[in-house]
Parts: sequence; structure tokens; C-alpha cells
Amino acid sequence: MTTMPYRRLGRSGVKVSALSLGSWVTYGNQVGVDAALECMTAAYDAGVNFFDNAEVYAKGQSEVIMGEALAKAGWRRSSYLVSTKFYWGLHDGVNEKATLNRKYLLQGIDASLERLKLDYVDLVYCHRPDPETTIEETVHAMHDIVTSGRAVYWGTSEWSAEEIAQAWHVADRRNMHKPVTEQPQYNLFHRDRVEREYARLYRDVGLGTTTWSPLASGLLTGKYNDGIPAGSRGTIKGYEWLVERVTDPAKLSVVRQLAPIARELGCTLAQLAIAWCLVNPNVSSVITGASRASQIAENLKAIDVAGSLTPEVMARIDAVLAARSPA
Repeated sequence: MTTMPYRRLGRSGVKVSALSLGSWVTYGNQVGVDAALECMTAAYDAGVNFFDNAEVYAKGQSEVIMGEALAKAGWRRSSYLVSTKFYWGLHDGVNEKATLNRKYLLQGIDASLERLKLDYVDLVYCHRPDPETTIEETVHAMHDIVTSGRAVYWGTSEWSAEEIAQAWHVADRRNMHKPVTEQPQYNLFHRDRVEREYARLYRDVGLGTTTWSPLASGLLTGKYNDGIPAGSRGTIKGYEWLVERVTDPAKLSVVRQLAPIARELGCTLAQLAIAWCLVNPNVSSVITGASRASQIAENLKAIDVAGSLTPEVMARIDAVLAARSPA
């Protein structure tokens, strides 16, 4: 049986499971409360202790579904972590969308907690940087959210290294709660930010990362090798933008070339892709998605596969990627 490893979230004292479960796309679009509870229970029983969400996912319904599932599960609150994120907003008001202003953040966290049926979240992220609100205002608001007990830690998502460093130093100078983690996209096709841009932050401020899209929106599963299958994310209303991304000929060629490596290791392409993310020591947790409990079990096998990714195997993977023609 696979044993779940746990990793410190940056320099914080809390530990997160190496694999976590996110609700983007699935909850509210493909998954209701019962299916969410089934998936979350399968993950929790296997050692997953971190469940990721965001205000904007399914326009708030993702939080509602996760909140209902958590209430039904009845787990000890100290045994798991829940996150949410703010920036995109749920309404079109001038101060309610694409912003990190203080008013929006303080009202947003209260609304999210109500939807999640929780007294607090463990992690609250600034879902994107806001060029119109000063870093000082945003840092102060996040500090107050943590100080008020509505969140335990705060972090950023898809911020540049410069923006993260600026926020960290603002908090440091003012003796406020600092951002402890970043949530960036990270997969075989999207590497530069995590591996190069953030390199100094790991050393200088102990940045943690909870990475998303390890399968590149499903591309790295191989299921798009012959087109868009029925029932896949590429067929979901509102996710038409995925079609061009998952049908890129150069990337599909890479996926096909990775298949023999996966076969030699006795794993699926998806497990290879997730395991590859896990090998990076600067990754605190890899956020995975699932609409069925069986997918949870399959994803968890990536933990064992990671142990088989020797330097030689990693070099072979890099060689395949290096040979990819420009997209």
C-alpha cells in the first residue's frame, strides 16, 4: 500500500500531503456533493490532508459542494487543510472583480467561509496579482484575515518572483504575516517559473509551492492523442479554450514519445507526469483533480512511481522535451 509522504509548506510549521485534491473544473461542473464526498473520502483515507478550492470555481458552487461534503464527512477539523482564493470575484461591481482591494478581500473571506461551512480556512491565496491595488494594501488585508482567525496562512497564485518578494518584504518590515506559499502551474510543458524564476525565493524566504495542472489540463494523460473524447474537459461548456491547448501537435508528439518510458516503468502517462512533479524538492504539494474515486487511487500510485525516476530516467524525459519543435 502506498504511504503518503508529507512536506513542510515552505518554512511554516504545517505539513501538507505530497498529493492534494483540488476542485477546479470538477466540482459544480462534473461533480455534485455525493461524488465529491466519495472522492474526498478516498483521498482522505489514503492520507491526503489538503483540499484546494477558490471563490471563483463554478461561481461559488465549488465551495458550496466541498462544504457540504466536509459537513457530511465529519472529520476532525485539525486533521485536514482547506484553501480558497480571491481575485476574480463573483459579481460585476467595480470593487468586486479582478481586484485585491481591502474591502473585497475582507468581505470575500466571510462569504467563502459561509459557503464552505467552516470557521476558518487554512490557506487563503491572492489568486492573481492586482496592478491597481498597492502591495501594501493587499498585504495588510491578508495579515488582518490571518490575525482575525479566518485563515491560518496566506499565499499567492501566479505572482511573479518580484511581486512575491515585494509582498514578503512589506510584511517583514511591518511585522505582519508573510506569504508562505505560491500556487503556480507546473508540469512537463510549464516549468520555467517554478524551476528558475522562483529559485532565489526558495533559498531567501523559504517559499512553499502547491502546484496545479500536473497533467496540463489532461494533455499528459494521452487521452487527447486522437482528438477530444466525449465527457472530457474539452467538451465542458465554458472550457472551449482548452481545445486548442490539448490538441497542439508538437505537445501531442511529446506525449506519444513519453509513452514508452511510462510502459517501461509499469505506469500510466498520468502517473509519470504527476511523479515527475513530485521529484522536485521545492514542490510542497501537487494538486490533482478527480471526478471519480477510482481516479484518486490511480493518481496515488504516482508516489511509488516517483521513486523510480532515477537521474537516468529524468534525463530521458528531458531529452524528449528538448527535441520538441516550437509550439
